[in-house]
Amino acid sequence: MDPETNGTPGRALLLLMAVATGLSVAGNYIAQPLLDLISRDLHLGSALAGLVVTASQAGYALGLLLLAPLGDVIDRRRLAVTLFLATALFLGVSALAPSGPVLLAGAVLAALTSVGAQVVVAHAAALATAATRGRAVATVMSGVLLGGLLARTLAGGLSELGGWRTAYWVLAVLMAGAAVVLHRRLPHLAVSADLRYPALLRSTLFLLRQEGVLRRRALLGALSFASYSVQLTALTFLLAGAPFHWSAPAIGLFGLVGAVGILSMSSAARLSDNGRAQQVTGGATALLLTGWLILLAGERSLVWLAGGVVALNIGQQAVLNSSQTLLFALDAEARNRINSAFATSLFVGGALGSALASAVWPARGWPGICALGAALATGAVAVGVWDRTRPTP
Repeated sequence: MDPETNGTPGRALLLLMAVATGLSVAGNYIAQPLLDLISRDLHLGSALAGLVVTASQAGYALGLLLLAPLGDVIDRRRLAVTLFLATALFLGVSALAPSGPVLLAGAVLAALTSVGAQVVVAHAAALATAATRGRAVATVMSGVLLGGLLARTLAGGLSELGGWRTAYWVLAVLMAGAAVVLHRRLPHLAVSADLRYPALLRSTLFLLRQEGVLRRRALLGALSFASYSVQLTALTFLLAGAPFHWSAPAIGLFGLVGAVGILSMSSAARLSDNGRAQQVTGGATALLLTGWLILLAGERSLVWLAGGVVALNIGQQAVLNSSQTLLFALDAEARNRINSAFATSLFVGGALGSALASAVWPARGWPGICALGAALATGAVAVGVWDRTRPTP
């Protein structure tokens, strides 16, 4: 029996799942504002300290590929609780780290198991009916996105209270508490897939080859998130230099402007649930491109800069939600593998966008960054049009 026949999850349960996913991904971002403190405390060079962020990215990518698909063959509640407890443990390892190598190991392992957030997202999709799936996923995904936004700001504040280790300790305790609550509150859903682990990983690649919608949405997600990540990376460079000369904490607070995009997810989700996911995608990709035109005027104006950031956030979140609404409807027995393939493509696109932004900024400055972001957004528009013209499966 398809698990969605069990009914629709209540709002309280969805909010609990959203908070849990936000905590799970927060550990991948808390090191960013703490690198200087970590470097001085552990006597590391800036390059080695910066590897903590890279290690988190690498660990998360591995988790998406190696652990997230397990939700199709293992009870998702048990898998999510196990991953949350493991993340709490590895955050504790990072908090106790006496040296750089131990901190790096803790960061990689904590990021690897933080894909428990994606297991919870897929669980929300399985609990919901087809008519409410987009809104259920949007609610839980809002936690993932807010977790990434707020982690940087809160980590800096916690470090003021007791040093950089405090942020890791607080998050470790919260993750352990979230694991207990999820164990008590998450409904149990039986899994019907019966695959050994190597076959499970192979089947993820097979799904990517078999499902045209998944391939196109993976490419669309990679391009849109690459465009979005160009802004995330270059915004720091712009605000730190003339004419703004902002401090790191102020730049982190400005990033919270992006929360407006998260608040818009429910509207996009409602339209997607009403069978208008393709129209949502078309409007979202167009908004991504428009956002870069607005940002071009933001080189010396905070008003235009904020407007462009909001446009990019709304567009990116709408692309994400409309894509997941369509993808989670493909195969109820393979939702975790489908989400694994899609989320991995997002990560690859985001990493590519950040790398390109770092290369373009020194040579071309903000106009070059806007041209790069607009080019990637144009690619997303083209893929969205291509996907819309394909037959509905």
